[in-house]
Amino acid sequence: MEIDKAIGESDDKRLKTKYNNAIFVIKRALALYSIEEVAFSFNGGKDSTVLLHLLRAGYFLHKKEQSCSNGGLSSFPVRTIYFESPSAFTEINAFTYDAAQTYNLQLDIIRQDFKSGLEALLKANPIRAIFLGVRIGDPTAVGQEQFSPSSPGWPPFMRVNPILDWSYRDVWAFLLTCKVKYCSLYDQGYTSIGSIHDTVPNSLLSVNDTSSKEKFKPAYLLSDGRLERAGRVKKIASLKNDIETESQKHEVLLASVIAVGDEILSGTVEDQLGLSLCKKLTSVGWSVQQTTVLRNDIDSVSEEVDRQRSTSDLVFIYGGVGPLHSDVTLAGVAKAFGVRLAPDEEFEEYLRHLISEQCTGDRNEMAQLPEGITELLHHEKLSVPLIKCRNVIVLAATNTEELEKEWECLTELTKLGGGSSLLEYSSRRLMTSLTDVEVAEPLSKLGLEFPDIYLGCYRKSRQGPIIICLKGKDNARIDLAAQALCKKFKKDVLVEIK
Repeated sequence: MEIDKAIGESDDKRLKTKYNNAIFVIKRALALYSIEEVAFSFNGGKDSTVLLHLLRAGYFLHKKEQSCSNGGLSSFPVRTIYFESPSAFTEINAFTYDAAQTYNLQLDIIRQDFKSGLEALLKANPIRAIFLGVRIGDPTAVGQEQFSPSSPGWPPFMRVNPILDWSYRDVWAFLLTCKVKYCSLYDQGYTSIGSIHDTVPNSLLSVNDTSSKEKFKPAYLLSDGRLERAGRVKKIASLKNDIETESQKHEVLLASVIAVGDEILSGTVEDQLGLSLCKKLTSVGWSVQQTTVLRNDIDSVSEEVDRQRSTSDLVFIYGGVGPLHSDVTLAGVAKAFGVRLAPDEEFEEYLRHLISEQCTGDRNEMAQLPEGITELLHHEKLSVPLIKCRNVIVLAATNTEELEKEWECLTELTKLGGGSSLLEYSSRRLMTSLTDVEVAEPLSKLGLEFPDIYLGCYRKSRQGPIIICLKGKDNARIDLAAQALCKKFKKDVLVEIK
């Protein structure tokens, strides 16, 4: 079989791993279902073209194991479904029919909508499983595994997704390595093909040319797979709207801070990030209602995130992010929201550009993100985007310098740093050598008089002076409160700290 031979002779270890995993899924499906009970949904695009040849190879290897024969593949009996649409490119139709003739496909052409056509097909045929060229990142991929039953309301069948975790790079590595034909549109700059109404060549592949007609490089020369769907721009800063909406509900926005790390709890590492983050949040008008330090345990992270996300406008979590066994933060966040960790092709592309050849193999742990709830916040100053899961911000910083950069980018991308609806805190600090007993009652009375002003007391040492902090969002009210407090004591008993 030419496909299996081409992959076997390739030096691309990642492609070999992806290929072997996909073939395993295909052989597993062919072992579970008879050939009459399976079908293949083919649409002429690059992903389904990859799947076509994987299925040919998988069927050949399956039959070879059954018969112990080394003979060639004379036929491909898997029923092939093609949903022909009037809005499809003529090139897609031509390539599909050409592939059907070349590989002797049993082509069932359906001219109804996908659901109605599928219902009619399954009613007339004993199909129990359908091979699909779905990849993570596709709108229909959320919640799917390599074997996933059809959604409620659809006719019952098993969706088989052999290339679910393949990236844009993997797809083109396969097509070029195996030297198989693909739709000609991909040589004209198209990188993701939909209908004639919503698909144009990728402008990133445009070639500067003196002729009047614009020219494009082929799709496989797109170096950054994140830009495969360049025309389908994600909202990268919806956090602005989230915060603006919350600021209309609450006069003060509430934040929680969670640190993950056994090294903090054991005293091996001093947590400077929590202190710095609390200062930054307070300085821009947020009220930090709780900070927590957790051990490296998925359940602990899940329970705390679930608790804090329901009482805080935003939850910030750091530590435990990476590929090590102790890096459990993202798994804990996923569990808190009741979703799985799944490969994120866009994030994996960032990592591939960052760590190059180290980002190999069939499973990059750092590219596993909570499925369906993750939004990547992009900034040109960050090598990888920030991760936002609903109202949980996952920070990758490991020191205060890295936190400073992430904070700067986050405040630029969002309304986190303030705005017309989010006033910053102001404060005044007073110092006294009086005892706790002497200041306790006057402070209690002041709290009743000025309920909108935060009153805090602390000492830097047990024998040192008491420092009284008055904090709020109205400078005039803070001044009034400070004056009222001074009047409760003799002159010069309270000294202001500038």
